[in-house]
Amino acid sequence: MPKGCSKSKTSASIQINPTFGFSYPNSMAANPQPKNPLHGIKLADIVEYLVAEYGWEELGARINIRCFNENPSVKSSLTFLRRTPWAREKVERLYLNTIPR
Repeated sequence: MPKGCSKSKTSASIQINPTFGFSYPNSMAANPQPKNPLHGIKLADIVEYLVAEYGWEELGARINIRCFNENPSVKSSLTFLRRTPWAREKVERLYLNTIPR
């Protein structure tokens, strides 16, 4: 071992589970997000819900972004929203204000 390097005693090991693939140590396991109302909801489901609720024209009026106003489609909207955090936040906020509580 090179000088100045030491073996870490706390290294986490990833084990392979033949049924489910990789098994991560407890510290890396997916933590539930009880206070996140969007946890487990796909962006595609959010966009499809809003389109069904408002339609493209009304959705484009509420959130003025090109992917809702010019030749709109779910696919182009998802591509834009995944790359543009401020637009995604607006869509998520509208979704949260629209769904029944």
